[in-house]
Amino acid sequence: MARTSDRTTTNTQKVNHYKTLRISYNANPAEVKSAYRGLVKEFHPDCNHHLDNHDDIASINLAYEVLSNPQARAHYDRSLGLKHNPNRSSPSVKRSPTKRETHLNEDQKIDRWIKLVYEPISEMLEVILDSLDEQIDTLADDPYDDGLMEDFEDYIDDCRGSYAKAQIFFRAFPNPASAAGIASYLYHCLNAISDGIEELNYFTLNFDDHHLHTGQELWRRAEEMRYYAQRAMQNLQRD
Repeated sequence: MARTSDRTTTNTQKVNHYKTLRISYNANPAEVKSAYRGLVKEFHPDCNHHLDNHDDIASINLAYEVLSNPQARAHYDRSLGLKHNPNRSSPSVKRSPTKRETHLNEDQKIDRWIKLVYEPISEMLEVILDSLDEQIDTLADDPYDDGLMEDFEDYIDDCRGSYAKAQIFFRAFPNPASAAGIASYLYHCLNAISDGIEELNYFTLNFDDHHLHTGQELWRRAEEMRYYAQRAMQNLQRD
């Protein structure tokens, strides 16, 4: 039994995620992603029915999971004795309200919040949410076509950019007390979109329909939250 345990440990130690993805130790995130996508396509059973490649796919997925995460990669590099200098994002700074903002009455605060927060976010949500089905229908013609997949990736990148802008607007001004419900719906809507973007992105990497379907479900959740926000806004403006 002792010999079996030692052999297992030795085999585990021999695994090298960089060699698994066939990349250099200095590969940037884009190169890691590209290598992973290429290998998944190479070993995917839909493309290679004759290959018994479950172990290969598991190793590829594990390697990507580690090397695509900056913190996990830094820890892994240290275990290999490599130097690693991850880029660190600056902590976000919450803006304090100006003196003028603290003296606005409730109606003025609502009008300002609608104009500077709710309306811009609503426009971005429309761009993000209203075209997923069309994008998926187009991609369905051939998910393994590089051109179609690149178009779908561009759509995801556009969604990610619009989401980031929406988050900036959402945090720019505190919501008035009377708009707390609307802000809550927007918050949950944006969270669903964030999770959905990640699921759709995973699909572009490993062609696993589970991620695509999960992304669609999260999109539907975001649609539902957007609808509740719109209805709550209509009720607020009628009062």
